[in-house]
Amino acid sequence: MDKVLIIGAGGVGKVVVHKCAQQKSVFKEIHLASRTKSKCDAISREIKSRYGVDIPTYAVDADKTAELVALINKIKPDLLINVALPYQDLTIMDACLETGTHYLDTANYEPLDEAKFEYKWQWAYQDRFKSKGLMALLGSGFDPGVTNVYCAYGQKHLFDEINKIDIVDCNGGDHGKAFATNFNPEINIREVTAKGRYWAQGQWHETNPLSVHQGFDFPAIGEREMYLMYHEEMESLAQNIKGLKQIRFWMTFGQEYLTHLRVLQNVGMTRIDEVEYEGQKIVPLKFLKALLPDPGSLGQSYEGKTCIGCVMEGLKNGQSQRKFIYNICDHAESFKETGSQAVSYTTGVPAMIGAKMMLQKKWMTPGVWNMEQMDPDPFMEALNQDGLPWQVVEWNSSIT
Repeated sequence: MDKVLIIGAGGVGKVVVHKCAQQKSVFKEIHLASRTKSKCDAISREIKSRYGVDIPTYAVDADKTAELVALINKIKPDLLINVALPYQDLTIMDACLETGTHYLDTANYEPLDEAKFEYKWQWAYQDRFKSKGLMALLGSGFDPGVTNVYCAYGQKHLFDEINKIDIVDCNGGDHGKAFATNFNPEINIREVTAKGRYWAQGQWHETNPLSVHQGFDFPAIGEREMYLMYHEEMESLAQNIKGLKQIRFWMTFGQEYLTHLRVLQNVGMTRIDEVEYEGQKIVPLKFLKALLPDPGSLGQSYEGKTCIGCVMEGLKNGQSQRKFIYNICDHAESFKETGSQAVSYTTGVPAMIGAKMMLQKKWMTPGVWNMEQMDPDPFMEALNQDGLPWQVVEWNSSIT
């Protein structure tokens, strides 16, 4: 197993191609496809110039299973790496089933007409993938992805049982724009404007969007205000981490970002339903996406760092423990290596590592799986080797 097809040529896709091309002994043949072939061609030229690796490119509409099947049958990859839009997860999984191809993605499926993040649609593929001897690895980004593996590592090595998890995500960088999103604007704004949710005492609790917040002292960045949100990795972690009583997800936002977002919401620009304008149907959020900066264009001027990790509380040998596992990633260093900013880098590197785990058969079990269900050790080792080193520290302060 050494041939991959990557679907998606945005900022994350660019990082994935770079990182795969750096490991020629694992990824002996790399193919790249997206709706816009010119984006693939630009990445291919860059990879050829930097690493001497040829990347064949293709145009494909990932909304259409038949087109995907035809492309997969032409290339015959061992593994498909899906870094397209979350709306397209199911059509791509269908194509993988039809062609007998292993599958990996970085974010769970969500329906186009509703900002609803659940794994139920993809978990429903479990029996079909298993019966065909195929593996589907879900959420191999950073959060979800690395954060899941951190929790699995904590469960295996640091705790006898984990009672509380707080996933914290801080982008302490500055891109110099008045308002821009660090990944696909449509997906980002849908996520941020949704109601918050957290899991405690065996059930889900809902909060108004960004209504719960508190300060947190992030290593290498400092004190930042972080806001409670819903994020998909909590759904699987709540099922797979033994002894868990509470799990929450927090993300930082600057006041300028929040002010712009509030105004856009108030005037209806974040709506995901169609409105009529001059005799045509348009979705305001899709129109807004067309006006905002391409996240892939932010890297050159980006300064500062990201810090993402998991604060875990639990028991070890009958004693209470609180640990923080985290990574620090530098925007400028990410751009120097791959031409992409750190938010794309921290998603693209784990996608490559997850693919490497599958191709090397360190992770290869038929069925549909979340990251924490795999052995964390080889993945954690690869993080240190492949650009996302992690630290474990004692953490004194509890998150209220």
